[in-house]
Amino acid sequence: MSARLFSGRLAGVWRRSFSASGVPKKPLTERPPSTVGRTWSDSSHHSPKWSGRSVIALTATAGLFGFGIAVAALQDPPKHAVMLFDSKMPRPEYASVEEMEVALKEIRRAISHHGEQEDIISTDPDDLHAHGYSEWSTTNPDGLPVAVAYPRSTEQVSIIAKICHKYRVPIIPYSGGSSLEGNFSAPYGGISVDFAYMDQIIQFNKDDMDIVVQPSIGWQDLNEQLSRMGSGLFFPIDPGPSAKIGGMIGTNCSGTNAVKYGTMKDWVINLTVVLADGTVIKTRRRPRKSSAGYNLNGIFVGSEGTLGLVTEATLKLAVVPEDFSVAVVTFPSIRDAASAAAGVMQAGIPIAAMEIMDEVQMKVVNLGGATAPRTWKEVPTLFFKFAGSQAGVKENIARVQAITRANRGADFEFAKDEREQKLLWSARKESLWSMLALRKEGEEVWSTDVAVPFSRLADIIEVSKKEMDDLGLFASILGHIGDGNFHESIIYDGRSREERAKVERCVKNMVNRALDMEGTCTGEHSVGWGKKESLLREVGPDTLAVMRQIKSALDPLWIMNPGKIMDLP
Repeated sequence: MSARLFSGRLAGVWRRSFSASGVPKKPLTERPPSTVGRTWSDSSHHSPKWSGRSVIALTATAGLFGFGIAVAALQDPPKHAVMLFDSKMPRPEYASVEEMEVALKEIRRAISHHGEQEDIISTDPDDLHAHGYSEWSTTNPDGLPVAVAYPRSTEQVSIIAKICHKYRVPIIPYSGGSSLEGNFSAPYGGISVDFAYMDQIIQFNKDDMDIVVQPSIGWQDLNEQLSRMGSGLFFPIDPGPSAKIGGMIGTNCSGTNAVKYGTMKDWVINLTVVLADGTVIKTRRRPRKSSAGYNLNGIFVGSEGTLGLVTEATLKLAVVPEDFSVAVVTFPSIRDAASAAAGVMQAGIPIAAMEIMDEVQMKVVNLGGATAPRTWKEVPTLFFKFAGSQAGVKENIARVQAITRANRGADFEFAKDEREQKLLWSARKESLWSMLALRKEGEEVWSTDVAVPFSRLADIIEVSKKEMDDLGLFASILGHIGDGNFHESIIYDGRSREERAKVERCVKNMVNRALDMEGTCTGEHSVGWGKKESLLREVGPDTLAVMRQIKSALDPLWIMNPGKIMDLP
């Protein structure tokens, strides 16, 4: 059965009950429920071999490379031709609902045979809804998973993948569930693999300043445990508070500290990955530096689970700085604030973080009460975090103050102590929650991001904000302006087609504007389901074709999170 026919069939089947799951078609405005209670258990390790199908796919890809190189040597093709990656791929065919039920039974038997007493498979309708629909996402394609699996170990993930590969059942990884672009949606059904039970620190190597963790540990929980151990170390990547390591790897996220510490890809040493057919690999060993073979970390980080499922990660850690200081400064216009931010970066001042929030977002924070009793001036504002030695922090503050004054910035307002530092910075961290708290019945929040070179920051922010205002949208601009990354957050009536179309047009214009400025369609939220068209415009058909070949080599059945990053062949 073709994927298109199967997708259509599921839309009908999921309106009625069947033995494996009675899942209703998801409503457009219903909120996902809280997660179910869970317990923990352990299992041993297992590592199956590559299937014949996978070997054939890799051999075919290698042959295609050789053929393309040979042709290139003999011919002078037209400039627009795509020789190396223009081969046709068959459209994937996924299991029917009945075959998925058979696969679920086989997974249960196999897991039980390996000593797991508890049923790790859920077919509860509310659970399926929570794993197929997200109030965070800007887009939610029709379809829900037929089941949610809660593995306890790499071995169990391998068993799930092996059986799903056998029956051509889609596999969708689920971590923190806070992604914005439909990254964990299930448009072709399949099994959602929720790593909720895999949330432990496996090995801490203090002298080597690294740590091995499972994918469902949150970055905040990780840092709290490191602090309790008195390690003097921390993990510096800090996206939304609910983000977990697995999802952070999948989307190559960043956060407020990115201007100093970089993004997720810069902090991954080694990954344990379960491939589409259940094979378990490690991408590297534990040294921070290696030139041994292909950089497989670079392939899996940011791949959104379309190439494999990460079950363990070895991460670098950083030394907690000696001194911190947090300050805010206001500006008369968003362009002044953006120009000041660009000036700070162009001067090479080593700030720890620099964030921007416009007057609408400052008002939202006040209305939301997240930082009560503190209230804020409702004008464009830059938030700065300084970290390092006491002398270095003092020098950097003076240099930044000079730049902000030159761009019509007001006086700095500094936090008096650690408690006030957290309060000041929480205004930025609570921004999206504050927007969500303001929704009325039927309203949605559309939040997405782009990134551009420093020299174009002020231009794109000013034009994008003007367009939002001209359209009469309740919208704000905020973001990690220190690395050229900013977000639009818009509240709109999700029941109104006209209003949604207006928001879509505004967001699409922002993305195209960024691409015209040699920027990117997504700085940190990844492509998911929602930005595939923009990715094609950004990288072009030839580069996307290379990505397709990598996908086909590692996942020839296209069962790993299908429909994300790129459409099915």
